[in-house]
Amino acid sequence: MEMRKALAVTVIAAAGMGLSACSSIRESRGYVVDAVLVNSVQPGIDNQRSVEGTLGRPTFVSQYGEPTWYYVSSVTGRKPFVRPRIRDHSVLAIRFDDSGNVASVDRSGVDRVAYLQPDGDKTPTLGRERGFLEDLFGNIGQVGAPGAGGAGGPGGP
Repeated sequence: MEMRKALAVTVIAAAGMGLSACSSIRESRGYVVDAVLVNSVQPGIDNQRSVEGTLGRPTFVSQYGEPTWYYVSSVTGRKPFVRPRIRDHSVLAIRFDDSGNVASVDRSGVDRVAYLQPDGDKTPTLGRERGFLEDLFGNIGQVGAPGAGGAGGPGGP
């Protein structure tokens, strides 16, 4: 009877581990959004100091144009041994006027994400394709050859 219980516990544990291996792994990247704090930032009321005190340092700051702080947040999900996929993505852009007061608060989501598909596993290069042996032995006789613009070797002009 004890052997049956041990076997049942083992089967249940193995089934549980098998099911958990198929579950999705969630990862938060970037700024962790707190809706209450984000909604508390108001144009015309807050300034750079109060925004930094409320939301913390931005993910990045604009370098040109109007001063804008960006808070970028992504939540990815993936199954084991598979590339992660974006489940949720948000960008909070807070634009400031010249005196440092909040001028506008804009939010965008996953609809503005650009997905890039690389074209194969090779990087295109200019020139012709060369094989391994051409790379290895291709320059033999090229240094100092006539018409190569070099000195022409020992005893040359």
